[in-house]
Amino acid sequence: MTYRIGVDIGGSFTDFAVLDNHSGHIHTLKVFSRPDRPGSEITTGLARLEERFGINAQQVDYFTHGTTVGINTVIQRNGVRLALLTTAGFEDVLELARLKMAHIHDLNARRPAPLIERHHVFSVQERTSSDGRILIEVDRDSVVSAVTRAREQGCDGIVVALLHAWRNDHNECRVRDIIHDIDPELLVSCSGAIWPVIREYERTITATINAYVQPRVIDYLQAFEKALTDAGVPVPPRITKSNGGVMSLDQAKAECIQMVLSGTASGVIGASYIAEQCNFNRLLSLDIGGTSADVAVIIDGQPEYGTGELIGEFNIYIPSVSVTSIGQGGGSIAWLDPLGVLQVGPMSAGSLPGPVCYNRGGNQPTVTDAFAVCGLIGHGDLGYKSVQVDVTAASRAMATLAAPLGITIEETAETIIRIAISGMYADTSALVSRFGIDPREYYFLAFGGAGPMMGCWLARELNMKGVVIPPTPGVLSALGGLVADLRNDFIDTLYSELSMQMLPWLRERADTLRVRGEHWLTSEHGTDLPYTLMFLADMRYRGQSFEVEVTLDKRWLETGDLDAICQAFHARHEQIFNHHDPQATIQIINLRLVVTSPTNTPPLKRLPTSNISACAETHVQAYIDGQWRSVAFYQRHTLYAGQQFASPAIIAQDDCTTCVPTGMQITVDDFGNLIVTADTSQEDTFHGH
Repeated sequence: MTYRIGVDIGGSFTDFAVLDNHSGHIHTLKVFSRPDRPGSEITTGLARLEERFGINAQQVDYFTHGTTVGINTVIQRNGVRLALLTTAGFEDVLELARLKMAHIHDLNARRPAPLIERHHVFSVQERTSSDGRILIEVDRDSVVSAVTRAREQGCDGIVVALLHAWRNDHNECRVRDIIHDIDPELLVSCSGAIWPVIREYERTITATINAYVQPRVIDYLQAFEKALTDAGVPVPPRITKSNGGVMSLDQAKAECIQMVLSGTASGVIGASYIAEQCNFNRLLSLDIGGTSADVAVIIDGQPEYGTGELIGEFNIYIPSVSVTSIGQGGGSIAWLDPLGVLQVGPMSAGSLPGPVCYNRGGNQPTVTDAFAVCGLIGHGDLGYKSVQVDVTAASRAMATLAAPLGITIEETAETIIRIAISGMYADTSALVSRFGIDPREYYFLAFGGAGPMMGCWLARELNMKGVVIPPTPGVLSALGGLVADLRNDFIDTLYSELSMQMLPWLRERADTLRVRGEHWLTSEHGTDLPYTLMFLADMRYRGQSFEVEVTLDKRWLETGDLDAICQAFHARHEQIFNHHDPQATIQIINLRLVVTSPTNTPPLKRLPTSNISACAETHVQAYIDGQWRSVAFYQRHTLYAGQQFASPAIIAQDDCTTCVPTGMQITVDDFGNLIVTADTSQEDTFHGH
């Protein structure tokens, strides 16, 4: 008997999803994450899997892993101290960014401070032209001077981002070699090697984030690899990527930027799996963990992809699942600013010390503590009995905020919940606007440790169609790793007008990408895997500032079908902007290749039906919408398909707690999903209060 294991390591909990290859049954488990001892959570989890289910590590034939260590590092700004080496005269590239206001309606809004401070930016004497010609070779003395000053100022890594390195990275490679001559151990991240996209800021910030998280990611992956070896897992692990695929451990160490959204993308792939299996056509996935809330669009069971995704306060420009990450989660700390105004996040209590109510040393109230004080959690064990919620401890911590605010601890707790929801509301509204969708036509699919706890509150503020809570929401990201495909992206920046004359060159570049893609697949994962190749192009009309992604049939590239390529772009432009111009000159900026090798996915099991009404185990008192209410408390494992019941309600299970405020109705579908919609028979509505 063999097993496939998917693991997702978040800021608070590490989730396990285990597929029995013989029966198709999925086992789940949660243990505390150990940022103080990376890898030990894996050892602990594998030991408990053997205790609970008799699953031995040596029976594992497939192991995938997703982690939020990268994104949490950026959100909490606790990465390595970096220096930036750039072409003389372009030292302000990170400061200038794109000159966009973070909040256009706030006249006092400030753009986020760069991850590299201005006094850690140094110039290099060199120059490459826009067509790739080396105009000025690298001046070694300027590099030596920059590196010396960077080390004197305590920088532990260097980002090299020189002008036009997307076209020719010769000078960047030369700077890297000089740095290694000076200090072979110094971390160096070159923009042309990380992701050679056109535009200086986009390429620089992507390389910066790669270097910013790399030491923590590498340390973490090394500890993770050792833990697996010590536990006796016989297969090398695969790491989930920002693009929703998986890659080898060695690739993850070398290309940390590819896994910044690792855990986040795993969740979206898991949500897409649920959507496809259960025929949910329009979903917004809502993954709330201890540190962040991540929202993505899923249509017809497929996630949206893109570049420029927001990671905390910054965008990254690698292909990724199109997701918005918000610095609010169950572990987000509530605090008073110097003016005495209550704030929530972005700092998180994480796993250690964790929320106060976990009794693991935390003393600052969090969102989870607010739910405990309001009586919405704490009526049973959490995290597979790893947590016993201490409401009294949470109340004491909440009192430290309530006293200066001059309100009760219950009012303080509910205010914390509302502030957290309002932050999610703002960023989710931006995502909805970006894709031009109407939230009234979409369900949230809420998951993660805190997604079912907070999802219904956010849904009613956004006037969503409803909320779907999958059968094992607390470990859905781990399940996503199990069903994720092998996937990798390759890019070649062309920056050329589309014409008959350039078609042979286009075909040549496409063939080069194909060779690179096939070589990656065979060298990393073997020669016997089935795979598909998908070509994409970033295209625009000449004079436009930004591009449109267009899928290209590889036969068009092989045969030089210019008309088909042009028509595909016109159609895509019309679809997005309701306009196209057949007479305008078209430019092709980037040619991209996606290599995918599919994995086998298990079918979801159906839940037995029952004609008996759902029966609450008990009723508890909870503070909802400004008053104490009697709330029905259910155990999820006692529910059957076809049952319905009204809110307010609390539904407990091993991996999380679902909290449903007033004005809603809960239905259990054939697959065991909880479908939460407006209850028109109640006086309250699904809308916000």
